[in-house]
Amino acid sequence: MRLRRALLTLGAALLVPSSVLLGATAQGTVKNVTTGQAVAGQDVTLIQLQGGMQDVANAKSDAQGRFTFDHPAIGTQPMLVRAVYKGVSFFTPLPPGRNDLEVEVFEPSHDPKTISVDTHFVIFQPNGASLIVGEEYAIKNNSQPAQAFYRADGNFDFALPENATLKQVAAQGPSGMPVVQSPLERGKNKYSIAYAFRPGQNGVRYSYELPYSENTASVKLPTVYPGARLVVVAPPSVQIAGDGLQAGGQEQGMNVYDRGTMAANSTLTVSVSGTAPPPNAMETQSDPGAQGRDAQQAGDNSSSGVSVQMVPGRLDDLKLPIIVVLVATFAVLGVLLARKPVPTLAGVVAAPAANDHGAKPAAHAPAHAVTTSANLAQVDAAVGSSLDALKDTLFRLELRRQAGTISEDEYAKERARAEKILRDLVRG
Repeated sequence: MRLRRALLTLGAALLVPSSVLLGATAQGTVKNVTTGQAVAGQDVTLIQLQGGMQDVANAKSDAQGRFTFDHPAIGTQPMLVRAVYKGVSFFTPLPPGRNDLEVEVFEPSHDPKTISVDTHFVIFQPNGASLIVGEEYAIKNNSQPAQAFYRADGNFDFALPENATLKQVAAQGPSGMPVVQSPLERGKNKYSIAYAFRPGQNGVRYSYELPYSENTASVKLPTVYPGARLVVVAPPSVQIAGDGLQAGGQEQGMNVYDRGTMAANSTLTVSVSGTAPPPNAMETQSDPGAQGRDAQQAGDNSSSGVSVQMVPGRLDDLKLPIIVVLVATFAVLGVLLARKPVPTLAGVVAAPAANDHGAKPAAHAPAHAVTTSANLAQVDAAVGSSLDALKDTLFRLELRRQAGTISEDEYAKERARAEKILRDLVRG
């Protein structure tokens, strides 16, 4: 019954206008995940993404942490709910088809040991006389009790090679979309960002350009955080060489090289040579497997000089090749970071079970009649997980449409793909 209700709900969200589903009211609860308690007296703001992130409604949680929003846009488009708790902004998505949510906040921590840097990815992409470089750090927050690591004056540092021109910096929370950051300059190609790293897997990514005279460059990559595994990615037509770099095969049509861990404040010189065409734009859409369950979160402290763009903008200030390369880059990195098995529903057949008298059921009995309750529970859990992922996919798709980062043709294709997945689940 739970699966049937979930399927019907999701089908309605896909096929029926959202305004019919919801009306204009949303209810929620603010919970402090660190303490496990509801938060009373917390100001919350409803944000409309369409038209450039507008605050459209405000509320305050009651003694049980509950709040209510009334606004005509609820249910007609993806929205966000913001709660600024102890100077840190936490955001929760309010997608179409849903009118209840739990806004999670965390006690902030200033301790750098709250996070650890596991992997440092670097990708090289020639572009004429310039070498485009994208870097990403995979960051974990395993704090117990759960806390958000944040400092308004900067809590994540990074450095660029000499002669590099920084283009963009973004950060993301667990399973979230990138949040554009305003970097804080530290001098001599050193920067920092102020971002609230929630418990779980986070990431920081940035892009820059280097001179690429005669299709060759010697790039000195500085390392800020110790113990991080270094992974270098490049097109197959580009030659990569560096001390300790070992070829690691291909991922998504790109060559991968592994260096292992590096010491803090060390430098690795990487020789890059060769040319490569920009990746096909049709193949550079965000990895559909990277489902966003949490909205983006970031410290939004005006006194720190940090401005945060919650939804990726049109990136008009960047040249098209940089956009294409970075999207392709982080699709590859998503594959490298998260190779998780996907629940498979097709072909689920239960083994024959003994009856109350210990006898096997008749060979001619239909499969559904002999499916065990344990297998039913597995199927139920798998379908539920798939539905959650599908809902997250739809929410992210609507965000991209509102932000203008996907064409109408691609939007239609992605939505049709989601509808097909729903039909397959129904048949399963």
